[in-house]
Amino acid sequence: MGKRCTSNFKVISWEPQPYDEPEKGATLYRTDLKKVFSGELEAESTVCMLSCESEDGKGYVATERITGRLGERFGSFVVQHGGAMEGDKLVETFGYIVPGSGTDELRGLKGRCSFEHTEQAALFHLDYEFEA
Repeated sequence: MGKRCTSNFKVISWEPQPYDEPEKGATLYRTDLKKVFSGELEAESTVCMLSCESEDGKGYVATERITGRLGERFGSFVVQHGGAMEGDKLVETFGYIVPGSGTDELRGLKGRCSFEHTEQAALFHLDYEFEA
């Protein structure tokens, strides 16, 4: 990939709704949320996340439209990402820009993304390039 962007983000709304709560087994949720990003990526996003919470772990998949400025370019793009945890240990993650989802000056954007939560910040990492 050509460039790497790391930006802080904050969740500004979080609305989880359980949609399957069996007597035994994991609970399934749909969560609508919004985020704001600051740094090289100055943007807002709308997210639909599906998640699973069990006694021993968690997992999620999400589709997120990000709208704003990446570097010197403006537009929007969509990322899909997910992960799984056993207890407090992260065991699996994925994240990518949906091909063809870039608009305006972000048309042709492609790449991979990841999220990181530290004691100091929530970070979004984007490795990207533009199709020729």
